Parts: sequence; structure tokens; C-alpha cells
Amino acid sequence: MPPESLPLRPALRKPPAEMAQPAPVFFRSASLPQAGTYPRHLHPWGEFVYSYSGVMEVKVAQQHYLAPPQYGIWLPPRLEHVGLNRYEASHCSVYIEAARCAALPREACALTVGPLVRALLDHLRLHPPADAPSAADARLLDVLVDQLALAPCTGSWLPGSDDPLLAPVLAALDIDPGDNRPLAELARAAHTTERTLVRRCQRDLGMPFAEWRQRLRVVKALPLLEAGNKVESIALDLGYASASAFIAMFKRLMGVTPDEFRRGAAGEAGAGRQQRSRR
Repeated sequence: MPPESLPLRPALRKPPAEMAQPAPVFFRSASLPQAGTYPRHLHPWGEFVYSYSGVMEVKVAQQHYLAPPQYGIWLPPRLEHVGLNRYEASHCSVYIEAARCAALPREACALTVGPLVRALLDHLRLHPPADAPSAADARLLDVLVDQLALAPCTGSWLPGSDDPLLAPVLAALDIDPGDNRPLAELARAAHTTERTLVRRCQRDLGMPFAEWRQRLRVVKALPLLEAGNKVESIALDLGYASASAFIAMFKRLMGVTPDEFRRGAAGEAGAGRQQRSRR
């Protein structure tokens, strides 16, 4: 995602050509309307993408990386990628010169955002440093880079697959995440066996099918929660027999209940509006 703070229009935007980096580490944030896309591009610096609210998505070759608010996406230097957001999102990017990326993962991945990294990112959003940061801002950015290098790498939070048998099953569930058919029935519809899909889930997704389906439902729930939909209706739409079952799953994966997530997203949006009104 290019280093711009201008809003993304709901259409393709042309990413910048390679440019001089204004500082060894620099920070940009933006509030983006829905349906924004940056076409495939690369740049000579590494990039860490974090979503304060909403879900940012990055596609790298056949991998699909998502950044719900407890994770960020790390992109090494000179890696071709496509950036997009299907719904409104508030996000930031931390750009790191190639020479400073040695301690960071060599492959694209999702990084777990702990309390300290989150606090640093919140501070930078409210007090964005200039392109040529002050000595104090530069020290803060250095701490952030050090903490990102220590953050656990979780691969792709919702990995994908181009396997000819597994990919159609995942695509169908993406369209209808409330589909509760067991894997054996989905396998029959895809003209294969449950055992085959189990093996390919572990090979391509790195997790059991049930875990992937729960993660998909969390991703689908996030924009609905931010839009103010009732938890009960979201649970039913996503195939749960009760709100309590959905709440338990959501808290296990996200660390907060759906209502706690909603309150946090609303507070972040309000803080962002206040900050923009002071500029």
C-alpha cells in the first residue's frame, strides 16, 4: 500500500513509482471508504499494515492476508502485492527501509499485535510524525520496529488455497458463511472425499477446516458489528444456533466479545474524527 494519507476512492488507484524514502522509518494513516483497491505494485521498503477498525486485505501471489484489529500484515521489501478493503476501514502503514528489515520475517505474514505495539500505533495515529521525524519521533519509531521484530508470526490469518478441489469449497463458504454442512457433505458436493479435503486443509491452510470456517465467520462479522447489527442476527446469519455460541467463538479468536469489539471500534472512530477535526 503506497505511502499516502489521502482517502482511497472506491475504485482502482495507481500506486506510486519507486520513490526516495523520506526517513529510515516513516508512518502514514488513512481512513478509507469501502471498495478501495490498489493494483499490484511493489516498493523498495518493507511495510507493516495495521487496521484500527475494519479489515485490511493484502494479496501476495496466491496468498490472501487479512488484518483484523489484533493482527497486522508484514510485507518484506520489493514484494509485489495488491491492497484492498471491502468495507470502510481506518488503517496505518509503517514503512521500513530495507537495511532495517533484517530482523523482520523474510516472508509475508500476519503479526500478532500486542499491547505495547498497539499503544505505539495509537500514539502515532494521534500524533503523526513528519516525513522527516524529530529525534523523539525517530526513537519511538525505532522502538516500534524492534517490537515488530519480536511479534509472533501467525502466517496468514485466513489463508487461501488454489487447490482445484479445496478452493471451490472455500469460495462457496466465502459467499455463504452460514452454510453449516459438515466437511463430508461439502466434499461430496465437490466430487471428492472428506479425507482428501482434510489433508489439503492441513497442507494449504495449516489448520483444520473447522478452525478456518470459524475464522472466516469472524472476518464476516467484523463489518456487521461496526455497522451496528445486532449480535443475535449476526449469529443466525453466520449459521449459529444461538448468540452465546457465536460470542464464545468470537471471544476465543479475538480476545474480546462482539460487544467489546464494537465499543472499541466506535471509540477509535470517534477519536479519529476528533483528531481530523483539529487538523
